[in-house]
Amino acid sequence: MTKLLVVETSPRGDHSVSRTMTRRFVADWRAAHPDGAVTTRDLMETDLPFVTAPWLQAYFTPAEQHSPEMKEALRLSDELVAEILAADHLVIATPVYNYNVPAALKAWVDHIVRKGMTLGFDGSGLVHGKTATVLIASGGVYTEGSPIRDRDIATQYLRLILKVIGITDVTVVAGGNAKAVDMGERTMDQFVATLEHAIERAAA
Repeated sequence: MTKLLVVETSPRGDHSVSRTMTRRFVADWRAAHPDGAVTTRDLMETDLPFVTAPWLQAYFTPAEQHSPEMKEALRLSDELVAEILAADHLVIATPVYNYNVPAALKAWVDHIVRKGMTLGFDGSGLVHGKTATVLIASGGVYTEGSPIRDRDIATQYLRLILKVIGITDVTVVAGGNAKAVDMGERTMDQFVATLEHAIERAAA
């Protein structure tokens, strides 16, 4: 059975462009994989702490030496890593805040880049044979030819993190100028329709 993991980050619910892109992607993915299973990790509904000193102490302590407190400190991180390892296709859907990803998504990254689990002790990625799609909604347009292309930090960052853990088959669907929806220049459906073919190809 093919498994899809969707990581959602936007706090805007039904008003979120990235979440609307995700719904379209999942519908296309289900059509292409009728026997597939979808797991959603909504970071707005996950009590995801930032990295703390106790977390780091547990991280750097060999598993066989973990105290009950250390195991609890890493419990959610272990769960998030297990979700990635179980998936065949990973989708990260995110808005762009000040040219980069939201804090919740950065926190997720800090929890899933784990030595001995997703990252080798020699620095090589351990997550192989998987596909990833990044669905990005941004106010600015950062695609080829844009005068502000050098500000596309979010895409570069996510590609880098995925490569670090071993995922190199990455497709980015860039929903630039998403502010047009907020400003009433386009409806949500009109905006997402412009991305329909790119989303469908990524889902196939």
